[in-house]
Amino acid sequence: MSETVEQIAKHYSAAMDSVNLINQINAKPTKTQEDVATVDRNTAHLKIMLNKTFWTTENLSPLEVAALITVAATV
Repeated sequence: MSETVEQIAKHYSAAMDSVNLINQINAKPTKTQEDVATVDRNTAHLKIMLNKTFWTTENLSPLEVAALITVAATV
């Protein structure tokens, strides 16, 4: 079963939410263990989404960049 345009848009929106969250955490001067866990979960989500075959004309560059981000706890 292939995804509808609306479903693809929802997937993309959710993936961009992950991108934005990762970027927000990455910008923090100090990071907690929870921040690290949150980034790990969201990068895993992005890697799964990048492997989906339903994408059409969506810009996947922000997903690709954010999927490579790792952070370490600083407190």
